[in-house]
Amino acid sequence: MAIINRVVIQADDCKGCGLCVDACPVNVLDFADSLNAMGYRPARYTGAGCTGCGTCFYTCPEPRAITVIRNTEGLEDGYCPHCDRDVKLLPGYRGKGSGICIECMNPLNSR
Repeated sequence: MAIINRVVIQADDCKGCGLCVDACPVNVLDFADSLNAMGYRPARYTGAGCTGCGTCFYTCPEPRAITVIRNTEGLEDGYCPHCDRDVKLLPGYRGKGSGICIECMNPLNSR
C-alpha cells in the first residue's frame, strides 16, 4: 500500500496571499484559474506529490483554509453526492457522525 498525502484548500476561506505556494518545498501548490466567492484567486493543490510536511498549513494565516491529510490510503471509502463519485473519507469529528469527503470537505454518510 502506497502512502499518498493530500492538501485540501477551502477556496472560499483562502485570500490568495501566496504564502503557502511560496513555502511548499515540493511545489505542489499554485493559484486557481477562477476567483472564489470573495473575489480572490485562491491557492490550489496541483494533484500529486505532497509529502505531508504541513508547511503550507503552518504558513497560512487563515484558520480552516488548509488541511493536510497524511496517508489517504488508510482512510475509509465512501460515495460523495456532492462530488458524485467514490472518495476517501476522513472520520467524523471525534469519531462521531458521518465521514467527511477529502475532495470537497463536506460531511456525508459512508457506504
